[in-house]
Amino acid sequence: MVVKIGIIKSGNIGTSPVLDLLLDERADRPNIDVRIIGSGAKMNPEQVEEVTPKVKDFDPDFAIFISPNPGAPGPAKARELLSGYDIPAVIIGDAPGAGKKDEMDEQGLGYIIVKGDPMIGARRELLDPTEMASFNADVIKVLALTGAYRVVQNAIDALIEAAEAGKELELPKIILTAEKAVESAGFTNPYAKAKAIAAYEAAGKVADIDTKGCFMVRDANQYIPLVAAAHELIGTAAKLATEAREIEKANDSVLRTPHAGDGSIVSKTKLLDKPS
Repeated sequence: MVVKIGIIKSGNIGTSPVLDLLLDERADRPNIDVRIIGSGAKMNPEQVEEVTPKVKDFDPDFAIFISPNPGAPGPAKARELLSGYDIPAVIIGDAPGAGKKDEMDEQGLGYIIVKGDPMIGARRELLDPTEMASFNADVIKVLALTGAYRVVQNAIDALIEAAEAGKELELPKIILTAEKAVESAGFTNPYAKAKAIAAYEAAGKVADIDTKGCFMVRDANQYIPLVAAAHELIGTAAKLATEAREIEKANDSVLRTPHAGDGSIVSKTKLLDKPS
């Protein structure tokens, strides 16, 4: 059986750019078929309402909607629409989504809230393409190396496995903390684990600082240094995450969990071993 997955992307969030690659690294999995649609950078209700119904044309076994702040007007419209379709759906979002957990439960939606996925500071003084690319690269590194992406991978693969078996899907309900992320990463060295926790927590703090700098402080002489500080902090978080992985490399104990040719997850920790 080929499991069909519809992914709807709206706005900018660090988990989004590699979501499809988490499922099909070599683009050769025979057991899944993925379609991705998106509203572009805008996540207004009008754009979301235009693209979300298109997922029904694909007739997926389940759908994923990923965006910043699941409580914002656009993502809220997507949740409303998806809850009315006869399609199991999972919402992936950042920290503000934790406040909408009860609503998503009532709507019958699954969710994965990645608290360490911070918003970029939405101030034009810092938002040239180079700065945005650098910021997002650091976010991706933190989420990859601390284990956050693996939590997402495992949750979606569990849905695929259930769909293949013809079972009722048990939608994930995950608030992704630093502890859950690093547990999934499989760190064996306590210092590596500590650095990974620090990296994930620091990334979450970036969102707090940017929220203050973008929406609470009006004086440019105050908000520009705040947003710049947040961008410095995400760079530090990425360095901590890299240091955590380098410790595991030195011990030859990096956990890797690729997909085998049939789509099953295999694993290895020794660099020269074959995954099994």
